[in-house]
Amino acid sequence: MPVTLTLTVDVAAPVEDTWRAAVDWERQGEWVLATTVRGTAQAVGEGLEAFTGIGRIGFLDTMEITAWEPPHRCAVLHTGRVVRGTGLFEVQEREGGSRFVWQETLELPLGVVGRMGWPLVRPLFAAGVRRSLTKFARMVERG
Repeated sequence: MPVTLTLTVDVAAPVEDTWRAAVDWERQGEWVLATTVRGTAQAVGEGLEAFTGIGRIGFLDTMEITAWEPPHRCAVLHTGRVVRGTGLFEVQEREGGSRFVWQETLELPLGVVGRMGWPLVRPLFAAGVRRSLTKFARMVERG
């Protein structure tokens, strides 16, 4: 049974600037908590890799782009051993700038244990993503 987490952040920058920063994969380590991304994917079918962790302890998240609609929407399929499901970035226009939407629909690992642990893990995961999104917005706004 998949779980979905959707979080947003308002960015005081135009849609195009927010999009450009969101899909600058190799700079994501500057704002995504404890993550390094490798790849330059810019089209449906192309792949990316993200390592999340500290030092050598962590996991590799492999992804394939399934939707590419600049400057508004990028969807990925998570194909790794630990992270499976879909991810979505959306950049929406709003007065005074843009809104960045981060959505993950994930198949929890570890079966029943994963489903039972999700209520405990979800607030921590959401807090990490919120922190990353706040950092992202400030980075885009600084230019």
